[in-house]
Parts: sequence; C-alpha cells; structure tokens
Amino acid sequence: MSDLEEGLSRFRRLNREMRLQLLLNYARKFPDLPQELEAARDAGLNRVEECQTPVFVWVGVDDTKVVMHAYAPREAPTVRGFMGFLMERLQGAPAEEVRNLPNDLLERMGLGEVLGPTRTRGLTSVVDRIRRDLARAGTGPV
Repeated sequence: MSDLEEGLSRFRRLNREMRLQLLLNYARKFPDLPQELEAARDAGLNRVEECQTPVFVWVGVDDTKVVMHAYAPREAPTVRGFMGFLMERLQGAPAEEVRNLPNDLLERMGLGEVLGPTRTRGLTSVVDRIRRDLARAGTGPV
C-alpha cells in the first residue's frame, strides 16, 4: 500500500469530527513556503485560481520523485490541512503515482461531506493542478 493509500485509509476510518481534527493536525504541521518562492507567491504566480482561498502550488520532478512546495494561509485551516496532507503524502512519491491521483480523492478521504461543495470544488482544482503541472514537468528540480 502506498503512503497516499495509507493516508486515505486513515481518514476513512475516522468519524466526521475526527477527520476535521486530523485536518487541523495537518494544518499545524504544514511547512512554510521556502523564502525563495515568496516573491513569486506575492506576484500571484502559481496560484490555483479556481480555489477561493489563495493557494499556491509548485510541483516538479527530481529523479522520478515529486518535489512540491505550497502555500495556504493560516486563516484557512481546513484548506491548509488538506494541503498539508498532500505535501506530506506526495513529497518524494513516484511521479507516476502522483500523475494518477484519483479524481475522487476528497471523497476517498471522507471529506466531501465535511467540507461542503464550494471547498470541495476548490480543493479538487488543487489536485487537478498538481496532476497537470506534473504532466508538464521535466526531470529537473523545482
């Protein structure tokens, strides 16, 4: 079982309240954006436009492994938590595995009912963006 599948399984086993708590834990562990990407974020580069929350994602491949950086504001803990989950589970994963992220990732996590339709659409757009950027990525580092 992949690291991603293990994480999805963990979410599915929890009740609604515990899923939210787990998201908040991921939000607290969410890494800061590297300083060298802050100017790009401030210029609006790599923003996921479909997401109401200002989310920024950088995805690349280094030696067939995914390299990912992201920003989500502290004021949006559920979005930040989902991004934290993705960062933890996808960083260093085989690129082919990440290219094949499921379309129903949020449903597999049991988060569709927890987050509501607007957030679900926005976060699904984040997943779509990761797949798209990865499909275009070369073999060099981000």
